[in-house]
Amino acid sequence: MVQFTRSLFSLCLVAAAFATPLFKRTVAQVESDIASISSQVTTLDNNIKGFPASGLAGALGIHTAATNLETTLNTGTNDVKATPAFSESDGQTILNSVQAIEPVILDALAQITAKKADFDALPIGGLPALILQDLKTLKADTDAFSGALIVNAPADLKSQATTIQTNIDAGFASAIAAYS
Repeated sequence: MVQFTRSLFSLCLVAAAFATPLFKRTVAQVESDIASISSQVTTLDNNIKGFPASGLAGALGIHTAATNLETTLNTGTNDVKATPAFSESDGQTILNSVQAIEPVILDALAQITAKKADFDALPIGGLPALILQDLKTLKADTDAFSGALIVNAPADLKSQATTIQTNIDAGFASAIAAYS
């Protein structure tokens, strides 16, 4: 009986270890991730604004900036999922940070939509398809990140966070439609 109890206890410990994230994250890490995302969104927006004057190199810079942002969004999503639910003050701080990036994201999406003909005019074919793939990937990664934030947000902030996600999704929908 002692052997059975010891085995059952060991099994429970193993199950508990797999059921929880290996490393808990903190709100400070999530805030740092949002600051990194903000910086990368600004870089992407500036690269888009500089195109078509930046030429083919600029178009490739846009792709590189999008790829870097994708990686940071995925890191942020994993960190949010490994963080306990946000307190009211932490949730408000995070919401304010995300609200500050929203207009930059929407501007980048509007700019890339407006410059579709410029990408089509480049001497190397396939760049619009690459932009479309970047847009689809960024949308999925942004949805995962915002979804994780919404899950961890205090109940009274969830509707504001959902509105931000809806606005950004609408921007992505327009951009993806332009390149489809």
